[in-house]
Amino acid sequence: MTTLALRPPLLRPRRVVLGGVCAGMARHLDWGTARVRFLAIVLTLLGGAGVLLYLWLWALVPLEPGDPEAPADVRRAVPVAPLLVFAALVTAVVLLGATGHGDDPTVTSALVVLVVASGGAVAWSLGFDRHDPSRSAAYGLIVRSLSSGLMVVAGCAVLLSRPSALNAVLAVGAVVLAIGVLAAPRVVRLWSELMTERSTRVRQEQRAEIAAHLHDSVLQTLALIQNRAGASSEVARIARAQERELRDWLFERDIPVADDLSAELRSVAAAIELDYPARIEVVATGESVAGIPAVVAATREAMLNAARHVGGEVSVYLETSPTAVDVYVRDRGAGVDLDALPDDRLGIRESIIGRMARAGGSATVKPGAGGSGTEVHLHLEVPQ
Repeated sequence: MTTLALRPPLLRPRRVVLGGVCAGMARHLDWGTARVRFLAIVLTLLGGAGVLLYLWLWALVPLEPGDPEAPADVRRAVPVAPLLVFAALVTAVVLLGATGHGDDPTVTSALVVLVVASGGAVAWSLGFDRHDPSRSAAYGLIVRSLSSGLMVVAGCAVLLSRPSALNAVLAVGAVVLAIGVLAAPRVVRLWSELMTERSTRVRQEQRAEIAAHLHDSVLQTLALIQNRAGASSEVARIARAQERELRDWLFERDIPVADDLSAELRSVAAAIELDYPARIEVVATGESVAGIPAVVAATREAMLNAARHVGGEVSVYLETSPTAVDVYVRDRGAGVDLDALPDDRLGIRESIIGRMARAGGSATVKPGAGGSGTEVHLHLEVPQ
């Protein structure tokens, strides 16, 4: 009993000569690529069926999977746009020669071929070469500039030679098309920027209205729930988390995420609030500095200890300057005596004091203001 071999799917490769149709068909049929191309040439000579079949398959056969970030990237070996520009250049030379001899039929044919070749070069450059990684932006600009220049020169030459009415119309059309090719990218860019600015403004106005409504209703209600329920209650913890999410959505969504120490500490505080019955307020003053791993980790451990063992209100004060960073973590608990802690309790000794010492800084743990609670002070000199 024989089994039928499964054919590979009909897909066009991403490294092609022109469109990848013949290579895709050869792989799908398990034929040689040269054989498929020879068959396409034979069909083209038989009434042009090969060209129509090639274009039909080019439009319908998908590309093989590639980079998700650049789904349209295809590398083509044939420089189609420069070849069309060269054809337009040859046609322009023929047109100038025919213009000098007053050969109107030749001028008409040359004008049509010139416009088709130059327009095809521009269309190919914008439609296909724009997605080709091997074609630079300067490459496309050169193609469009040369195509437009040839149409302008040829059109002006025809208009100065007292042409017939048909040739005059074709020459004016070539000049207008050249000007449009040069101006179109700028017009499209300005239009896109205008539409983007308008949509951004409308979105900001809508968000401002939503923010005002939520501030007058939902946010005030959540704040009232926190004040009435107490910082250590489960209801207050949930209300606090919802309030933070709403504020982030309303006021921080359009702000790019930056490597900022205060932002990292606020993110850590928000995560701890979700797991423990505590309300952590982070206040930052001074210049914005990048996140320092040792300071972030030690502050997190101090906040975690306060939330786990004390709960309630926990305050974090961050002060930054060009030369140093200071962080103060205060709670309102019964305090802690480092000398009375068992030797196996390494949270404060290693995760806070030891970590800051290894980073070149210092950490002190002492009673809070008035002898109540605990204050953890982290200090680190910032290298210039």
